[in-house]
Amino acid sequence: MAQRNDRGRKSKAVDTSDLKDKLVSLNRVAKVTKGGRTFSFSALVVLGDGKGKVGHGLGKARDVQECISKAVDDARKNLVTVPIINGTIPHEQLGKYGAGKVFIKPAADGTGVIAGGAMRAVLESAGVANVLAKSQGSSNPHNVVKATIDALKRLRSPHEVARQRGITLEKLFEG
Repeated sequence: MAQRNDRGRKSKAVDTSDLKDKLVSLNRVAKVTKGGRTFSFSALVVLGDGKGKVGHGLGKARDVQECISKAVDDARKNLVTVPIINGTIPHEQLGKYGAGKVFIKPAADGTGVIAGGAMRAVLESAGVANVLAKSQGSSNPHNVVKATIDALKRLRSPHEVARQRGITLEKLFEG
């Protein structure tokens, strides 16, 4: 079912009632004009339902609250679905965005989310309970968040792999 958004374009109908947002970074920026400095804010927000949907958004405004609400609106447009099996991810995966590189690896039950700052926000918002993660390269939160979401997008569930190969799920795990 397609709905029209405020610009008249078709948009996907997404149930956003149970999404929770986390502020990853808030940055004050200054523009120098002949009248002096003009301050504004830039916010990076991660939005997720804790059940496999996660997205990120960037908002810019002169006011902090307006900036965060713009970032949340942007994050709603960038939601991706992540396959989660028994509270962890199905396999190891590398993700890359710009100079930011991340490595995520499934972990045993009870391990928790072993990840730093921006990666932790993305993985917890997605609903991953047990994972080992390492951020390599850039520590810029924007690049780390986008690289983490890239890694999560590349994950494939065992059902999807079996369907693509044209074999049964039991045959996939043999040998």
